[in-house]
Amino acid sequence: MSTLLLPDEGTAYVNGFDVAKQANEVRSSIGVVTGGERGLYWRLTGRENLLFFARLYGVREDKAKPRIEELLKLVELEDRANDNVEKYSRGMKQRLHLIRGLIHDPPTLLLDEPTLGLDPNSAVVVREFIKEKLQKEQGKTILLTTHYMEEADQLCDQIAVIDHGQIISKGTPAELKAGVQKIDVLRINATSVPESLISDVKLIGGVQEVKTSVIDPVAGLTEILVHTRSAEETLPHLTETMVKAGARVRLIEQSKPSLEDVFITLTGRRLRD
Repeated sequence: MSTLLLPDEGTAYVNGFDVAKQANEVRSSIGVVTGGERGLYWRLTGRENLLFFARLYGVREDKAKPRIEELLKLVELEDRANDNVEKYSRGMKQRLHLIRGLIHDPPTLLLDEPTLGLDPNSAVVVREFIKEKLQKEQGKTILLTTHYMEEADQLCDQIAVIDHGQIISKGTPAELKAGVQKIDVLRINATSVPESLISDVKLIGGVQEVKTSVIDPVAGLTEILVHTRSAEETLPHLTETMVKAGARVRLIEQSKPSLEDVFITLTGRRLRD
C-alpha cells in the first residue's frame, strides 16, 4: 500500500489510486511512519528534518514553514525544534516521526508499530496524539500495525488479526471480544511454579488453553492464564492441582476476555511466543 513493494497478485487502491499503476499519486496522498528510530537525520535539527522532508514532498517553503511550526506545537516539540535530533529522547524522536508523516497533510496515514520500544509514558503520549489529534480532530484515515493488543483495543475502529500472512478474523474490538465471551478466563499469580504444572492443568476437564509468563523474575512470580469452558467448575480442581504441585498461589481472578485472549483463542499462542 505504500508502493515500496509490488503486489504478488490482485490490485489495491489507496484514495482511489492504483498502487502499481499510479504509485506517485499514492505516495503524495499518504504519510508513512515506521517504528523505531529510522528515517530521521540525527545531525539535523528537528525543524531541519521537517523542512527537508517537506521539500521531498514538493511542499513550497512559504507553506512548509508555517506547517512545520503548527506540527511542532501539536506534539509539544517547539522548544526543542532547534536541537539536533541526536539529543532527543526516543519518545521525542517518535513524535517527530509522526509529524514527519504529516508534513504534506495527507488524508491517509500508514503507521507501523508507532510505539515500538517506547517507555510507558511516551507510548501513552503517542497514542493520545493518534486518537485525539489525528483521528478525532483531523479525521485522518489510519492503517496501524501493532503487536500490542491493548493499543489496538484503544485506537482501532476495525481490527484484522493476521496469522502466517492470512487474515483469520476481523471486526470491531467489541465484536472480536464477544466472539470469545463463551470462554472463561482465569488469571493466577503464583510462586514456586514447577514446569510440570502446566501439563497437569491442561488435563483438568473443561480447560482449553494454558499459558504462563514470568512477571517478576526476582520474586519468582509467574502469571498463569487459563481458558476454560466454566470457571466455576474448573476453579476447585485448579486450586487442588496447584497446591499438590507445590505452587504458592498469590492471586486468582476471573477476568473478561481481552484482545490478547482473542488472539490466543484464534491462534493458540500468545504474542510473546
